Amino acid sequence: MSITKTHCSLFTVHCSLMVIIGIDPGTTQIGFGIIKNEGNRFEALDYGIIKNSGKDKLLDYKKTAKELSELIKKYKPERAVVERLFFFKNQKTVMSVGEMRGVIMLTLANHNLPVLEFTPLQIKQSLSGYGRADKNQIQRMVRLILGIKEEIKPDDAADALAIAICGVNNKIG
Repeated sequence: MSITKTHCSLFTVHCSLMVIIGIDPGTTQIGFGIIKNEGNRFEALDYGIIKNSGKDKLLDYKKTAKELSELIKKYKPERAVVERLFFFKNQKTVMSVGEMRGVIMLTLANHNLPVLEFTPLQIKQSLSGYGRADKNQIQRMVRLILGIKEEIKPDDAADALAIAICGVNNKIG
């Protein structure tokens, strides 16, 4: 009998496929990153931004919910990971992002997706081992983990992929 070695060995107790959506909340640009994790392998399925005009909040909320729902229906993630608001110097900005974050959380709840939340510091720590890593260091780690050769643009999409990766090894509940 010949045994073919794969990344999910016969002796692995837990080896499952998981699709995760990471979300970097914003007002006019919401980053999203959808990854697949199987064992110790990672793959980017899709990433980009949901772009809003910023001129009509209600239309932006509806557009964000609709586009996020379409991504969820297409990729059927098992969990969502959302960046937690940490600190803003501008009070107006924190309110606007908080409102959009509420739309995002409600959309995820409407799709019965379990949600994990992490601060930027926790995400950086998870990816690089250093909570104060800069954006370039995090982008390099994301590209290395996901096998992406080219620079990930815009930054919100790269951040969303980092957020999704951070959610792989964390338990819900």
